[in-house]
Amino acid sequence: MIGHLTAPPPERGLFCNRTLNMRAIKAIGYDMDYTLIHYRVEAWEQRAYEHMRNRLVALGWPVAHLTFDPLLAMRGLIIDTEKGNLLKANRFGFVKKALHGTRPLGFEAQREEYARTIIDLSERRWVFLNTLFSLSEACLYAQVVDLLDAGKLPGPMGYTDVYEHVRRSLDATHMEGALKAEIIADPARYVLAESDTALSLLDQKHAGKKLLLITNSEWAYTLPMMHAAFDPYLPGGMTWRELFDVVIVSARKPEFFTTRSSLFEVVTTPGQEGLLRPHSGPLKAGVPYFGGSATEVERFLGMSGDEILYVGDHMFGDVHVTKNVLRWRTALILRELEDEIRAINAFRPTEVRLAERMEHKERLEAEACQVRLELQRRRQGYGPRSPTPPDDALHARAAELRQQLEQLDAEIAPMARAASELANPIWGLLTRAGNDKSHLARQVERYADIYTSRVSNFLFATPFVYLRSPRGSLPHDPTTPGGTPVFPPSAAETAVP
Repeated sequence: MIGHLTAPPPERGLFCNRTLNMRAIKAIGYDMDYTLIHYRVEAWEQRAYEHMRNRLVALGWPVAHLTFDPLLAMRGLIIDTEKGNLLKANRFGFVKKALHGTRPLGFEAQREEYARTIIDLSERRWVFLNTLFSLSEACLYAQVVDLLDAGKLPGPMGYTDVYEHVRRSLDATHMEGALKAEIIADPARYVLAESDTALSLLDQKHAGKKLLLITNSEWAYTLPMMHAAFDPYLPGGMTWRELFDVVIVSARKPEFFTTRSSLFEVVTTPGQEGLLRPHSGPLKAGVPYFGGSATEVERFLGMSGDEILYVGDHMFGDVHVTKNVLRWRTALILRELEDEIRAINAFRPTEVRLAERMEHKERLEAEACQVRLELQRRRQGYGPRSPTPPDDALHARAAELRQQLEQLDAEIAPMARAASELANPIWGLLTRAGNDKSHLARQVERYADIYTSRVSNFLFATPFVYLRSPRGSLPHDPTTPGGTPVFPPSAAETAVP
């Protein structure tokens, strides 16, 4: 094979929920932060955490001793602002794991709190952690809940009040600009440099795709960050500005996709860099813009709907809204997916043993149920009953089965515990909640046509790839011994228009 046209490592694949023909895509829009530019999560979130914490210290809160814990939160968790809890829910909205503050809720306490609760993210009570930028917020909130419970916070306050204070401190940190100034001053400390991202965009541009940059970051941050991330890897003195047909900063997503707002040109002449000029009429090629709306972009391109693919990392602001409102095609960037897939693959031998022991347990449980039912029918004198074996033999077999099941449980327990701690010792896998899909995985499945760990993974596929979704399966579908559905792809799924 030539260059990048080799099979990618498993963790670098493009994963397809809804069949996507890239040849039919005429324009590709990109978010910037954690999409085109990836950050060193712990370094960024630790500094964001410290800025928030210092703001609370200035309010007189006793939080100066707190430190950022990168394992305490992960994308896809849900904050219950009414009860001060961090939650992981399955695809149906049922809570599968909970922390109150930083302390795990026991089984009975969790059952009492959430047995009758189905999480609906449209309710103000719930805050979904949509991006990696949410980790510092969730960590600080959980730690401050501990202080509230210990009576160490000033004034009468509830869990919702605490969340609002933490949220305001995060918003103020971003608005003030001190954190972003640190990033601009030392991008190598915070940014994961990757030359292949520039190459993947060059491939798409020269394949005839219109490229769009639509970011909520302001021009003063976007300009130096895109320069540092792209310009060193572009050919012949080319700059990142030449890659994109449309550049929009301070876009206010998700409102950018749902409403109309004033559009301004960003002045780029020396001495006036970053000033705004009101704009009217069609967009101009090569001019960066502030604000505006998706409808103006569609009008400029002469395209709409499924001709446009938007790529971003924010589940709601980048993927959910563009799919629901505009019917653009969508791609979600999940950088954590790489660690997750590596952990799953490393665990596979243990997973096979665990599956074998679980199958054996199910067979023993089925036999134990039959023995119990036979004894019940004999005792109560009803229904069809077998004359053999005698009652004492059945009782002996029931005791033997109980012993075998106890031994199996002792063997299974450490493997099941290890499976539940893959990738994160508190929360486990990003896409799983117990044996079910996580709430995040359900949203990925529903709103992201494709998902992958980084933009450069498009290199393995080329701009001309036809991405096919796997056939959907149901519990009653027959499977091979390895659990693979028996049904082959349909002719429609294999055809390439």
